[in-house]
Amino acid sequence: MGEIKLPQNFVSKYPRKFSRGKQQFLKGKRILPNPISGKESVTDLIDNTFLAYNGGRLQEACGLFAQKMLKSNVTVGMTLSGALTPAGLGAAAVVPLIKAGFVDWIISTGANLYHDLHHALNMPLFRGTPFTPDKELRDVGVVRIYDILLDHKDVLIATDQVLRQILMQPEFQKEMGTAELHHLIGKYCAELEEQTGRKDSSLLAAAYHAGVPIYCSSPGDSAIGMIMAELELRENALRINPSRDVNETAGIVLAAKRAGNKSGVLLIGGGSPKNFMLQTEPQIQEMLCLEEEGHDYFIQFTDARPDTGGLSGATPQEAVTWGKVDPSQLPDTVVCYLDSTVAFPLFAHYAMAKCKPRKLKRLYDRRGKIIDLVKTEYLKNNKKL
Repeated sequence: MGEIKLPQNFVSKYPRKFSRGKQQFLKGKRILPNPISGKESVTDLIDNTFLAYNGGRLQEACGLFAQKMLKSNVTVGMTLSGALTPAGLGAAAVVPLIKAGFVDWIISTGANLYHDLHHALNMPLFRGTPFTPDKELRDVGVVRIYDILLDHKDVLIATDQVLRQILMQPEFQKEMGTAELHHLIGKYCAELEEQTGRKDSSLLAAAYHAGVPIYCSSPGDSAIGMIMAELELRENALRINPSRDVNETAGIVLAAKRAGNKSGVLLIGGGSPKNFMLQTEPQIQEMLCLEEEGHDYFIQFTDARPDTGGLSGATPQEAVTWGKVDPSQLPDTVVCYLDSTVAFPLFAHYAMAKCKPRKLKRLYDRRGKIIDLVKTEYLKNNKKL
């Protein structure tokens, strides 16, 4: 074998010294992972082999959440888009984060909350295939959510019947925001878990126990909203006031900031929940005319693109122009262009493995004081209006 000559002035030792011009760029962790043995933990795998591209962004998101966002002085808001609960991610990922005090308030699509009821009722959903003939499924009474299959009569219709009974109860016969609506439904979910023996299966039940308020930015866009509309035809008195949600969510952020604390957002997907979460800062700054700089921490998992107009609520950099994100905190923002069903379980595992539980903030119980703070500051600073 012939001798290989290394380039002149080649330095084989590491670390090596670079000129000042290069040093500012070539200072990150060296990409030289150990071979995967199969014995690594998930956290070790993320820390040591997720080094570049969206794997690198996932590692950064895990680190940001565990090292900064889960400090006791940070109020963490989470959004849930699409229908993650039918895939089991409510029980697998959201419930543990709620119970550990890692999530303080939530904005979700109605679909996630409606399908969460199936689990509280111990109604089965099954793994299937996206290639099943849909006409045949319709003919035999099976509903498909991509590769998830469920019985139309014994799951969907049965869930509707239970939810209809819940919404007809006396405590629902008034005007309320969606946080109160979901808290009351969560109380019934907690009772259903006890009856069916399916403890820790429902995120609504977990949020009820932990005092985590759950908001829905589009309350009419789900079976929950559809049943409320049906019951209105029966003179049911339940009414949803979206203004309460706008003021309460803005107040959660304002209360955290006025206490000298920080606000972090964890966005699982995009859509309306993401924008509703981020509009809390423009509500504070533009509509209420109060001094504020934006959210301090920002993590998002998404498969949407900003150049097509599909990345609802914008990138962190663009969000700065709206006042949604504090420009001085841009280094503490991460966007992972990953499927949430892949990234979120890994992310939740990392947090649960790395961090001790936090004391519950029980923001649901503090909504009255939060609204009082918003109203007091607004009226004080807008006397001429």
